[in-house]
Amino acid sequence: MYPSAYKRGVNQYANVHNESGLADASPHYLIQMLMDGFLTRVNAAKGAMVRSDMELKGIYISRAVAIIGGLNEAIDLEKGGEIAVNLSQLYSYITTRLLQASCENDESMLDEVASLMREIKGAWDAIKN
Repeated sequence: MYPSAYKRGVNQYANVHNESGLADASPHYLIQMLMDGFLTRVNAAKGAMVRSDMELKGIYISRAVAIIGGLNEAIDLEKGGEIAVNLSQLYSYITTRLLQASCENDESMLDEVASLMREIKGAWDAIKN
């Protein structure tokens, strides 16, 4: 099998596996997956930044911003009270820092948002599902 055909087959298998896993996933687990995806994209953006691959950096930062948007939309401000408001404000801050990191090619800003997300994720992971 040619490498490109093999890679395409692996990607198709992964998509089927991911889609079937998502159908049965709890909302709690879906949020965990988004947080993991965010961290993966920020790390990939940092790698692209180090390699001066500005196109790929932009793609990964855009995807990270989209994930933050999804996480922010999932917040129930009415039921969540002050904690929900604070989390929404933190997500807005993370979005701003991601965009600044992209404009300024500043790896330390990417490290900062990754650290913030790891803290949020740690608290989320501690919640019993």
